[in-house]
Amino acid sequence: MQFLKGVGPVRAEMLGRMGIMTARDLLYHVPRRYDDASTVQPIAGLAVGNEVTAVGRVRSKGVISTRKGLRIFQTVIQDDSGMITCAWPGQPWLENKFQEGDLILVTGPVKFFHGRQLRPREFTVLARASDESPIKSHAGHIFVTYPASEEVPQWIIRGLFDKNLKVLLEDVSEEEYLTISEQSKLGLMTLKEALEALHTPALMETIEQARRRLAFDELFFLQLVQAQVRYKESVQTPGIVFKRTNKLIRPMHESLPFSLTEAQTQSLRDIYAYMESSRRMKCMLQGDVGSGKTIIAVFSMLLAVEGGFQAVLMAPTELLAEQHAERLAKLVKPLGLQVYLLTGRLKAAKRKEILVALKDGDARLIVGTHALIQEGVEFSDLGLVVVDEQQRFGVRQRMALGEREVQPDTLIMSATPIPRSLAMAMYGDLDLLILGELPPGRKPVDTLLRYPSERDDIYRFLESELKEGRQIYIVYPLVEYSDKVDLKSATEEYERLSNEVFPDRRVALIHGQLPSDDKDMVMRDFLAGEVDILVATTVIEVGIDVPNASVMVIEHAERFGLSQLHQLRGRVGRGPSKSYCILISEPSELAAERLKIFKKTSDGFKVAQADLRIRGQGDLFGSQQHGRDSILRFADLSKDEGLLLDAQTRARSLVESDPELNSKGVSSIRRLMDNRYIERLKLFSVG
Repeated sequence: MQFLKGVGPVRAEMLGRMGIMTARDLLYHVPRRYDDASTVQPIAGLAVGNEVTAVGRVRSKGVISTRKGLRIFQTVIQDDSGMITCAWPGQPWLENKFQEGDLILVTGPVKFFHGRQLRPREFTVLARASDESPIKSHAGHIFVTYPASEEVPQWIIRGLFDKNLKVLLEDVSEEEYLTISEQSKLGLMTLKEALEALHTPALMETIEQARRRLAFDELFFLQLVQAQVRYKESVQTPGIVFKRTNKLIRPMHESLPFSLTEAQTQSLRDIYAYMESSRRMKCMLQGDVGSGKTIIAVFSMLLAVEGGFQAVLMAPTELLAEQHAERLAKLVKPLGLQVYLLTGRLKAAKRKEILVALKDGDARLIVGTHALIQEGVEFSDLGLVVVDEQQRFGVRQRMALGEREVQPDTLIMSATPIPRSLAMAMYGDLDLLILGELPPGRKPVDTLLRYPSERDDIYRFLESELKEGRQIYIVYPLVEYSDKVDLKSATEEYERLSNEVFPDRRVALIHGQLPSDDKDMVMRDFLAGEVDILVATTVIEVGIDVPNASVMVIEHAERFGLSQLHQLRGRVGRGPSKSYCILISEPSELAAERLKIFKKTSDGFKVAQADLRIRGQGDLFGSQQHGRDSILRFADLSKDEGLLLDAQTRARSLVESDPELNSKGVSSIRRLMDNRYIERLKLFSVG
């Protein structure tokens, strides 16, 4: 790194602190923004009231103070047409950022204050005073702005690219792994063209073309690692070929008081095809709240039992496991099957009895918690593992049941709808099934937007629901009061609601900081109808069914993501009563847009797609989604689903034909993956 032009030992250390350790890191240092010089207006023509972009040299600078003590940093910039004052109220420290003679780009509104004044929202130092190149030479140019630091400012980074880009691009052609025909079929640039356009774009359109090529690289190598994991666990690992007899499945169909939806039927067809093949099934079943995932799990478990194997359903909490066991027992009672429940609450004698039944094979249908993967739990012939609410388990917990000589098929269920592109990116090692249809008869939840000033009216409505025998959730964003944000907290509001608003009602409090036993006790009381109002945080986002709960009140609704709001709304509307979700908020313009979308949309997948579009993919992969180590710096999952599908198809096909990626023409891909991606993508090499 330090041998590049303009980089010595000291500057190399400074760049290292920005995460730029190598020449490759510099080449992949992603620009923060682009400004087309064709949109840059001559200073003389800047009109008051307009949002403008201008380029000029700093002719003077200084800090002035108002009578009220506000310190304002000002510069006068000049181009060939004229001069204008730029002002940054309350930012006197910016004086150290500029030198007289610097060439700067500024963007912001033009105000009238003792004449025209530009109030920059953003600025970029394009060149230092020592570089006296004329401004007119930038006509038709696209200005590139990079993430910078105090030690390595913008103009230095731009200078490094001016001096070194040609050299940095020389070796890129050797890393091209797409053939000319593949590039043409996918509509992608060469890698060299993309990186050149990233840093020195001739046209604004080429920037998007460059992004798409580099996004494909990210998505392809991500999918390649996941495809290898998928192949290893589904093909190289011996699978169970389940034999369907219909001795249990047909009677179950005939005993149901309802018909399966087309989406449920298709999901079952797919699952049965996986289970009856020699490949080990690893599926994720995504479905909105109330879409009928549980009945899919039941039929899948019955196929395993028909084939002579045991089937397990693992839930994240004891209470949820108990609910699953109770429902499953009712469904299979006509079939003469018994359901065994294993949780941490069992007394020693009962636990020993169940452990013996598991080991001997007498227990065919088992429901439990993480107690299923504790030491001493042995199965006779485990064939299928169903994991409910998978996001509540750690990776090791989810996989532990599959770590045995004959590995069972796995069906992972999630009631947290996420966009298809997001699911493909995060769970590319799994086969994805989506239940996109709700069973008929499911009553919609009325979603209402209310201002804080209407809280008393809301409380009167809640009282009327309580008089009808209903139960209520009231959710807050904080556990306890914080002087850093002006938000109500669950703890404080619990005291107020208990003592002042609903003194004659049974009010309980639950949040994530309570011990597990205390949380469990509160939820059991609420389920049993011994609590009227449950004051909570998002700890109840995914939980048990309480059919009698008819109202969900969410305070400071603007503080929650759309998907989170949807999960909270899904806690009500599970019984015969009319149900409501009341959002209390005084939102900003952007937050108001989100809440209006949520109010109009009951489809969890549409809500999730809107959430991804508005909020972005953020820290999608945790610590892996920040800085130079982020997995997706170019790919945008809100608009790159087609690109991701192409990447997944190509990656899976490649691994199916050459699992170790050792054949001629493919080994270069393996080398690239090992050198450039394996460290960042090792997060996905699980199982």
